[in-house]
Amino acid sequence: MMIVVPAGAQPTQSRTAQKTPHKTPHKMQHKPQAMQKKQVRPMRGKLEKLECKLGTEDRHARIAVELIGGRVKSLAYYSKWKPRTCSVHIVRDDAYSKWEDPGSVTVVTLNEEKGAFLIDYSRSSVKFLFRDIDRERFCGMSGKITGSLTVTRGRAHCELEGVMDENFELPVAANQNPAIPATAGLAVAPDMTPVPAPTAVPASAPAPVPAAPTPAPAEKP
Repeated sequence: MMIVVPAGAQPTQSRTAQKTPHKTPHKMQHKPQAMQKKQVRPMRGKLEKLECKLGTEDRHARIAVELIGGRVKSLAYYSKWKPRTCSVHIVRDDAYSKWEDPGSVTVVTLNEEKGAFLIDYSRSSVKFLFRDIDRERFCGMSGKITGSLTVTRGRAHCELEGVMDENFELPVAANQNPAIPATAGLAVAPDMTPVPAPTAVPASAPAPVPAAPTPAPAEKP
């Protein structure tokens, strides 16, 4: 007996052939967690800006701080020891620093072992502890910046301890006498070489005139 197959009909495919081939997932769909981009939690709270300065025009240190919700968002430190200057500007979660907030402090670690900041908060002030900040990187001179700088709310003057060199000039209060500089009594030549200043010669005073002798009292007869 012959079986007639209608025109256009196709033989039945096996169940295995009817299955949809499995697609290999893209590698990026299984990206390791360590390689995923870190999600930065946005800072919330009141925006506050603090700044202070201490020193003279030629030798001073100053800082400008931006806080959000009581935590430092960015800091810009600048110091000048004519003709040298230092400038450190870092922002939270930038590419040059790592920020952590353990407890009531903030730790900022600079990349490439350039130093670190420890930020301590109080109700009235923010204190920055400089931990071996690389002077070569930020100031163009050898050495490290260590010490502390405190900015206080409502005050224009900073509090420094060890950040500047020990000869850093502090502003003199109105009720204090300024210290006599080491170059007192010296004039400055055009080549900036100290030379002794001419000493003023006092005018010669006239010789004192001797007082007339007092006459002796007359004797009584």
